[in-house]
Amino acid sequence: MILLFGIRTRDHRLGTFTMVCEVCGVTAAQTAVKRSTKFTVFFIPLFPVRRSIDLLQCAHCGALREVDRDAAARLAA
Repeated sequence: MILLFGIRTRDHRLGTFTMVCEVCGVTAAQTAVKRSTKFTVFFIPLFPVRRSIDLLQCAHCGALREVDRDAAARLAA
């Protein structure tokens, strides 16, 4: 019997905002992303392995930086 298992990381896009990037200093679109990692069996996600994290990705330089949950909730609202 073959058992296929592993982990999968998925990004869920929350929205796009125009802000100044903390990395490159350019005013550009910043995409809010929620990233979650789950354990899978036969490609079916079963339970989270890591806590989900909220990120901002700059459209200009591509840098990803972590933001706290409160800031992500304010941006999404």
